Amino acid sequence: MFAIDFGKPKNEVVVGIDLGTTNSLVAAMGPSAPYIIPGPDGDPLVPSVVTALPNGDFLVGNPARRALVTHPKLTVYSAKRLMGRGAADIAEERKLLPFKLGEGSESVIQIELGTRTFTPPVISGIILRRLKQNAEEHLGEPVTKAVITVPAYFNDAQRQATKDAGRIAGLEVLRLVNEPTAAALAYGLDKRKEGIVAVYDLGGGTFDISILRLQDGIFEVLATGGDTRLGGDDIDNLMLRVALEDIASEWGEDLSRNQEAVQLLRRAVIEAKHALSVLPRTNIVFEYKERRYARELTRDVFNRLVMPIVERTLAPCRQAMADAGVTPEQIDEVVLVGGSTRVPLLREAVERLFRAKPHCELNPDQVVALGAAVQASILSGQQTDKLLLDVTPLSLGIETMGGLVSRIIQRNSTIPASATESFTTAVEGQTNVLIHVVQGEREMVKDCRSLARFDLKGIDPMPAGFPRSEVRFLIDANGILQVSAREQRTGKEQSVEVKPSYGLSDDQVEAMILESIERAEDDFAERQVREMRVEADNVMQAVEKAKQSDAWFERPEDERERVNRALNELLVVYHGDDHNLIRVKIEALDEATRPLAETIMNTAVNHALKGTKI
Repeated sequence: MFAIDFGKPKNEVVVGIDLGTTNSLVAAMGPSAPYIIPGPDGDPLVPSVVTALPNGDFLVGNPARRALVTHPKLTVYSAKRLMGRGAADIAEERKLLPFKLGEGSESVIQIELGTRTFTPPVISGIILRRLKQNAEEHLGEPVTKAVITVPAYFNDAQRQATKDAGRIAGLEVLRLVNEPTAAALAYGLDKRKEGIVAVYDLGGGTFDISILRLQDGIFEVLATGGDTRLGGDDIDNLMLRVALEDIASEWGEDLSRNQEAVQLLRRAVIEAKHALSVLPRTNIVFEYKERRYARELTRDVFNRLVMPIVERTLAPCRQAMADAGVTPEQIDEVVLVGGSTRVPLLREAVERLFRAKPHCELNPDQVVALGAAVQASILSGQQTDKLLLDVTPLSLGIETMGGLVSRIIQRNSTIPASATESFTTAVEGQTNVLIHVVQGEREMVKDCRSLARFDLKGIDPMPAGFPRSEVRFLIDANGILQVSAREQRTGKEQSVEVKPSYGLSDDQVEAMILESIERAEDDFAERQVREMRVEADNVMQAVEKAKQSDAWFERPEDERERVNRALNELLVVYHGDDHNLIRVKIEALDEATRPLAETIMNTAVNHALKGTKI
């Protein structure tokens, strides 16, 4: 039998990659379903661990994890937690890391492995390169394009760092997909006609919660939330600290600075954690230099130990439901993702919160990579009957007069997204406008995160309020922001791609939403005051200009006294916090200056019409 080639072009292979904190995987779409690509040893999981050998080579995955015990100062793990973050952001975590961090830069973390230094994107790029090699060996053809998943709560700096890692690995990153959204694809939730689904994702280093709406095969993320510094690593570190304290008490020796001993003990507590997912009790067994430590650990004790971590995941879940405008009763399905969701206590807590038994049929370690492969097949043209819509987690806008924020793209807007608004100048003869791009939920610029500043130059000098500047925000499918500004009368245009700051604190980003809710009343009151002050500035500026005209000196003296008195009364209340009182004084000044304004207007009209015949 001969195969007949009808000339139909073959779709280029696009793989899906779950770049995880603990383990990473690569997947591809088969004839009917996605599947995980195994490594040369048959293990689909590639531990996210890299060892820098003295000869310049690298160990990646399981060999590097074994080297973590023998060469801890040459081995790095959990690099995902460092992606897009500055040295100041990880002050608490760095004491638990066996590798050394360089002190040369506050904005970019440098990982010192022996005599060489690496940034987190480089380490992640080495892991991605191994996954790329595994895929090429398995598929028998080059792999140059990929979809990579990221936590939904990753900010723009962390997303950009992930794209950088892809480029370092020789991959064109077609799209960054939120991990919970990828999980929805893996579970085949597009087969539902409609419904609302909560995707709860607790991995090794990050926690995400997403509320999805499914309708006619379209996935729309209604809301996202989470914690970029919470995951299974925190359970491991908690158990490790307890075990180190127990050993110090029993042996009379502090092993916390002995990296070889710490890594052996870490392995022991992780094995105990895994065992307690299926057994009511187990033993932590640790042997080091002919000494043995053994301690029984029951699930009840373990539950009491990790309960605070489980509770920390529930607050973002409640907030995400509030943002999506849904109640637990309205959620049709709950999906569990991430290896840490194997903890029975966690599954019970999620079931109580959402009042529904969560789905956990698929391997929680593999589900995100499988979903990434589905999305990869959509982008490669292999599947054409699915559509995926993500959202931006924080509002984006620009600074306006008075230090106020004018939001252009609202939080939880579906991406890709674009929006345009028009603004004008505040000062007469102004020839350039500073565009200050900010991110956050507060009303004042000082309470939001500054993303970028750029000047729109070359505006023709005109009276205040005459120029029309059109500002356009565009967020691409990866959540990367581009801002452009154009003066409509002159056609002058400037644009900027927002380059992320690697020194951003994750705590600051995660606190924005809660702060905006807690301070909403105060923020709104302050905004009202600021808006009134801006209006007062404009009115007082106009009055002072009018007082320089001939018409002012032609007005009766008692009228001029009334204007000056009203002007002084407005100045007295200007710096107060009562916006209603400022408004009253503005209206009083408007009333006092009405005859003067009419005289000036009539004079201007008569001058314009002079010599004109109808």
